[in-house]
Amino acid sequence: MGELFKGVGYATAIFGKWHLGGAPQSLPTAHGFDEFYGIPPDISWDSATYPTTIALTHSSNETYEQLLRTGPQIVEATAGGPLRTVKPYTETVRANIDYELVDKSIDFMRRQKDAGKPFFLYLPFSMGHFPNLPSQQFKGKSRIGNYGDKLMEGDYHVGQILDTLKALGVDDNTIVVFASDNGPQGETVREFGNQGTPDMGNSGPFRGELGEVTEGAIRTCAIIRWPGHIKPDTTSYAMFSIMDFMPTFAHIVGGKMPTDRPIDGVDQTDVLTGASVTGHRESLLSFIGAYLVAVRWKQWRLYFTDVHPTGIGPQRQPGMFSASAPMAGYPKAYNIEMDPHEDLIVTALFGWISDPALKAVDEYLESVKKYPNPPAPNITRFGGG
Repeated sequence: MGELFKGVGYATAIFGKWHLGGAPQSLPTAHGFDEFYGIPPDISWDSATYPTTIALTHSSNETYEQLLRTGPQIVEATAGGPLRTVKPYTETVRANIDYELVDKSIDFMRRQKDAGKPFFLYLPFSMGHFPNLPSQQFKGKSRIGNYGDKLMEGDYHVGQILDTLKALGVDDNTIVVFASDNGPQGETVREFGNQGTPDMGNSGPFRGELGEVTEGAIRTCAIIRWPGHIKPDTTSYAMFSIMDFMPTFAHIVGGKMPTDRPIDGVDQTDVLTGASVTGHRESLLSFIGAYLVAVRWKQWRLYFTDVHPTGIGPQRQPGMFSASAPMAGYPKAYNIEMDPHEDLIVTALFGWISDPALKAVDEYLESVKKYPNPPAPNITRFGGG
């Protein structure tokens, strides 16, 4: 997306989490971004705790001070330049990082406004991601501990961005997207905050958490503001993937999409403008690593592997659905419109849904014949068999 906007004359910046590799060819500044400032580009927000937990468990002969110097670092880079170390990424820095990211963002927007240049700002906040360590200004402000405090802080930071757009006089000519990239993480890290309250969100009426492929794991909210084009106070339940933003933005700004690879996103401009209620996506494939494990088609979700729903254990089913996928070769199907919590397997009642759902799989399999997938990230398999 950085290259997309760069190609049509936009200034581009990312402040926060990249998580796509720290090698020179993997940095955001090698993919169309003019500026980058944030946490280590190959690991996540929780890496701020590494020196503390290494010292706690006596897993190194280094002192805590030495671990800070050799451990995760805040970094920055500009297009064409090297990655520069700024300072150790500590838990104190973690607690205040969103203030830094917002300050960088505001400065970037002001500079582009002064230069008369359009801008694309990608601001992956830390709020909501474990460990939720609130700043001093917001610590204790909510009634539910660090997680609630950090969400309140995040609300404040979003307000700073919106206020800046208005102060610069570009708020009516700017698309603002506020979205989560996944559902909550809970059971695996619920005590991470070490402060007596769970460091976790809630998937509402859906089942699952980050790392699964259930609705609660991948179905999230998004708020999009585009004055004059998106009608205020409207909602949509059209199937809209985060992959759809790139072709949608390409359509809006006149950017060119790559032609040397299959494109998984679809142009959803009609959903934003209200011209289409259902949108232009009927299906969505779900992977765990390199493995295709589920597909959604319209209001149906089919699983090609046995899924043990979070919280209550596997659903008890008789007969051919007792261990249907993948051993017996029958997918497990749910109607998420009438059963958003995915409690009732309905494959036998609606056996015909496999045909249209598997068409999406067939189209995918055909695409990888010409354009094979690159290897998925994996640190448990090392080649061979």
